[in-house]
Amino acid sequence: MARILLAEDDEIMRITIQDRLKKNKWHVEAVPNGKEASERLKKGNYHLVISDIRMPGFDGWQLLKFVRQSAPNTDIIMMTAFGSVDDAIESLKKGAADYILKPFNMDDLIIRVSRILEMQTIKARCTSLEESCREMHPDMIGKSKALAHILGLIKQVAPTDSTVLILGESGTGKELVASSIHQQSKRASKPFVRINCAAIPEGLMESELFGHEKGAFTGAHVKKLGKFEMADGGSMLLDEIGEMPLALQAKLLRVLEESMYERVGGTGTIKVDVRILCATSKDLEQAVDGGSFRKDLYYRLNVIPIHLPPLRERKEDIPVLTEHFLHEFSINRGMKMEISPEAMQCLIDYNYPGNVRELKNIIERASVLAPEQVIKPHDLPADLSVAKEHAGEGDTFSLSQTMAKTEKQLILKVLAQTNGKKGEAADLLGISRKNLWEKMKLYNISAGS
Repeated sequence: MARILLAEDDEIMRITIQDRLKKNKWHVEAVPNGKEASERLKKGNYHLVISDIRMPGFDGWQLLKFVRQSAPNTDIIMMTAFGSVDDAIESLKKGAADYILKPFNMDDLIIRVSRILEMQTIKARCTSLEESCREMHPDMIGKSKALAHILGLIKQVAPTDSTVLILGESGTGKELVASSIHQQSKRASKPFVRINCAAIPEGLMESELFGHEKGAFTGAHVKKLGKFEMADGGSMLLDEIGEMPLALQAKLLRVLEESMYERVGGTGTIKVDVRILCATSKDLEQAVDGGSFRKDLYYRLNVIPIHLPPLRERKEDIPVLTEHFLHEFSINRGMKMEISPEAMQCLIDYNYPGNVRELKNIIERASVLAPEQVIKPHDLPADLSVAKEHAGEGDTFSLSQTMAKTEKQLILKVLAQTNGKKGEAADLLGISRKNLWEKMKLYNISAGS
């Protein structure tokens, strides 16, 4: 129940307002002056204070100052019979949530109080959601020197507004690095907008990034805000930046250099303040040489590069990551899952073409399918067990490597057969277009292959 404190020196007005507020099932306490109100505030918590400005002794202005200093989460509505525009502006400047002139309609007061209490509920929910999001996106986990170096770089670059280019194979945690940079920056309380340049059709990319005006093209029935406007004041992650069409690269370069652009079909210039973070598994230098990526944009993005090593190059992180994922999936399953030393060794010996993402998938699968609380080698995917059994025999073709090689050859064959049309290739392979794109990225198959 909402708790409201009313400070009003006129007894008839005080009783009238208190009775009307109580009819809305709010808990209302009424006092005749600001001094008594301040004493109540010291002893208890209130969602809202409603105070007259002119009261003998400790007046409304002093009470407003007291509320802002001692109870910053409590809102206050100022009211007076001698009001002016200057009083209204002054009270709002000093931190009042609203201002109302006497005599006023009681229904008007109820509407104002309801709106303020609703906004408090929304703020509380937003805070709760932000905390949940932070729990869902923990810091990078590991104890290797390579990871320690990356965490040090994040700490250095986060407080700045410099553009960061995050490089690494698929599944190494590039998005997690970008999220960590944003969370440790001065923009942490502002939006963090992500966009995958490879997952959006080329024809929709410009509208997605920059928005469009009503009637800009067929189907544009209403004006749409772009991702840059949504991220204003915060940060934006352009994932797989290497897949951005050349035509849009020039427009992105202008945003980076001038912080302004136009919507599709628009004539007005929009100015934004957005920190750009980019990620790619593609060799951008090679793309520049091949003509598919602008040289000037590459230099503008490559201000601070962060290279994420693949998991096979930081195997000391595998046990720590495994325990973290096991804890996460144990909660989902409702029992504490463990892993045997032999199974852990299988995980350490594996090369992880899919990196940390693949390790997480392996642990999730094992935690669901393992018949007991302790995960053993036979509970892991077959290629991990086979790799362990043949370790040291001099055979360089483990089952996982052989399957990966065969899969890559089949994808290349189908792409050649369909003249590079990914939709047709995905249909022939019996997988989704997104799945095909992920496998092409995994095996470093270019769009033109």
